[in-house]
Amino acid sequence: MTRKSDVVIREVKKRETVQIHLPDNGNLEGPRGSQLETFLKVLTPPAPIVGAVVNGELRELTYPIEMDSRVRPVTMGSADGMRIYRRSLTFLLATAFEELHPDARLTVDHSVSSGGYYCEVSDHDPLTKGELQKVEDRMREFVDEDLPFAKTVTSVEEAIEHFTKKGNKDKVRLLTHRKKPHLVLYQLKSHRDYHHGYMVPSTGYLQWFALYKTGSGFTLRFPRRHQPNKLLPLPDYSKLLDTFREYGNWLNTLGISSIGALNDAILAGRAREVILVSEALHEGRIAEIAARITEEHRTTRLILVAGPSASGKTTFSKRLSVQLLVRGLSPFPLELDHYFVDREKTPVDKKGEFNYESLKALDLERLNHDLRKLIQGERVQLPDYNFITGQRELGEEVQLAPDQLIILEGIHGLNPELIPEIPSENTFRVYVSALTQLNLDSLNRVSTTDTRLIRRIVRDATRRGYSAAETIHRWESVRRGEKRYIFPFQENADVMFNSALMYEGSALAPLAEPLIRQVPFGTEEHVEAKRLLTFLDWFLPIDTRLIPDNSIMREFIGGSILEEFNPWPAP
Repeated sequence: MTRKSDVVIREVKKRETVQIHLPDNGNLEGPRGSQLETFLKVLTPPAPIVGAVVNGELRELTYPIEMDSRVRPVTMGSADGMRIYRRSLTFLLATAFEELHPDARLTVDHSVSSGGYYCEVSDHDPLTKGELQKVEDRMREFVDEDLPFAKTVTSVEEAIEHFTKKGNKDKVRLLTHRKKPHLVLYQLKSHRDYHHGYMVPSTGYLQWFALYKTGSGFTLRFPRRHQPNKLLPLPDYSKLLDTFREYGNWLNTLGISSIGALNDAILAGRAREVILVSEALHEGRIAEIAARITEEHRTTRLILVAGPSASGKTTFSKRLSVQLLVRGLSPFPLELDHYFVDREKTPVDKKGEFNYESLKALDLERLNHDLRKLIQGERVQLPDYNFITGQRELGEEVQLAPDQLIILEGIHGLNPELIPEIPSENTFRVYVSALTQLNLDSLNRVSTTDTRLIRRIVRDATRRGYSAAETIHRWESVRRGEKRYIFPFQENADVMFNSALMYEGSALAPLAEPLIRQVPFGTEEHVEAKRLLTFLDWFLPIDTRLIPDNSIMREFIGGSILEEFNPWPAP
């Protein structure tokens, strides 16, 4: 055993080399100051490396290594890696588009579940297939040339002057509210722009993409994480596209189509107006859905409400119940969770953990049996799942009136395999999700996933006692379930309800930020926490006391008048 007195400390010259220590205990050594790209190109991971976490911080591949460091490569098979890839690909598209159509305006609207962004063109007729092909061809020429994404740090004043000259009003509005005095601009050929986050070093990394004409716009296609070297088939998503368009047109009518415009409205004292109009849009849409159900109530007996986590399905279902009661219809809420099989029969995932999001975690035979009898007006003994013991117990006895509706809420509501024994004419399916359309600017979109994650962080802290780190840790598993069990069936919906609220970023930011700042440095969750904080920093806060007590936002921030609401019970 070495005694302290035996330890010799001496001054030495700084080494000309540094080492990076990889997660698998491997080590790489190279000249001090070399870029990450130089170190990591000797590795052969299953997916392309597009970034790395260095000593707990996400870095670009152009980051110079000046000291011995712990390095975890970030590939296109990860969420951070795909964000870097997609962001760089959008920049590539914008560069080619600006070169070929300098007088037109490109907008990246929203994501497509199979891997893509829906884009639109303004100040120009919709691109023909031939024009679209020329843009794609130019993008591929840039890729073949392996052009660098040049990076410069500039002052906000200089950036505002640059975008003012280019006529990018949305970027000027956004940067006017920036709290930091500087920002990073990237440049590819003559195209110089701000993009929220890191890029790949050069265009040669962007091998997998395609442009596909969609409606009046087009889809920029890219791979998904689980198959990073392949483009998946593009399914029809006409209903989702119409929902996004409807909300986007409404935002444009109000003149608040970006976060910068929202901040302007808040500074102008219009927060109350923005909240009232946003809530009126929700109420009007829920009323429309209730009216349609009322028209079809002679055949419709079962309303299925489905959607991803933190979409506001619970509040939506209760507000829909209120609207149905106004129209003389009596809805009966039925909880899908009570049809879980006993815990020992629950399927497990690859990690050996119970997979409650699998369709096989439900007793489908019992569910279909009970629904048939309820629709026929027979008395049914419902199950009651005990989440503590993991066993199904006896629940209440129920018998519905002849014209009474059932509202069944759960993630599998749009899956045809859930209730194969119930005739389709007896069902009405609603897809609920926070389909964010309020982006940073025309090219920097806000992810619907990020909107829901921030909602859930706030709700989990106030209602379930979970830390932000715990919520972020669970989120990847939640997302896997959504991609497998929800998104493939969203077009099966009879109607879609967009639960996004124009003002919600400003309402959630001051509540979420102190929670997210508690995520410990050095953890994988901290990388995600830092990204979310950077995003939330763009929002000016609003007074949450202005939010109505029946708002979907109350499901996440608390104070909902609907929390104890239940529709009239069955006779």
